[in-house]
Parts: sequence; structure tokens; C-alpha cells
Amino acid sequence: MNKLKELRITNNLTVIEISKLIGISPTYYWQIENKKRRMYYELAKKIAQVFKLKPDDIFYEEY
Repeated sequence: MNKLKELRITNNLTVIEISKLIGISPTYYWQIENKKRRMYYELAKKIAQVFKLKPDDIFYEEY
């Protein structure tokens, strides 16, 4: 499971709830969560704010 989905489930949020919090459609959010769509930095910041984290804490992957 990817980190974004794990955070959402751990915080008891549905795709619909989080998409409303950040102002995008549930489909768009699902696509981001499942790596079917890229996102811009401002959206990454909004998502991170929901979880009280920095964007890098969620989206940066060390190799």
C-alpha cells in the first residue's frame, strides 16, 4: 500500500471526504493515490496540510 493511501485509511478518511477537504473530485484524488495522475505542488501542499505533514513526508521516495 502506498503512503498516501495508508495515511488516508489510518486517519479514517474516505476518498470522498479527503477530496472535499482539498477541493478536487473523488476520481481525481483516487487517480493521484493510485499513481494514475500527476499533481502540482500546490495540491501536494493541500494534501499534506490535511495530515499535518510536509509534502516531502508523503511524496518523497528514497531510492
